[in-house]
Amino acid sequence: MLIQLNTDNHVDGRDEAMREVETDLLRSLARFSSQITRIEVHFRDANAVKSGASDKECTLEARLSGQDPMAVTHAAATLSAAFHGARDKLVRVLDKRLAKLRPPKGIDPYDRPAVDQGMPL
Repeated sequence: MLIQLNTDNHVDGRDEAMREVETDLLRSLARFSSQITRIEVHFRDANAVKSGASDKECTLEARLSGQDPMAVTHAAATLSAAFHGARDKLVRVLDKRLAKLRPPKGIDPYDRPAVDQGMPL
């Protein structure tokens, strides 16, 4: 799983903070690592120099193998809070989407009827 970090001109992309983001994502999304090919993290300050209640935004875009990419955004007063909110949203979205791809409970996907295998009944 590749993680790409992007910031706008008003966000300080220090190495320590970005390493913490990478470590947190690797830990939080470990159970999805076989399906995720890349995660893009975008940090943005909506009001630039001015301060505001929810002017920091974090957008996480997950690219799954064989699926359309999905993105979530969260706005908060701090970059850390925006990141954690977006991360939690992404985990919920991944759980929901990947649950739909699994076979129904109690059905073995490898146990096909004889008709599907081209054998007479």
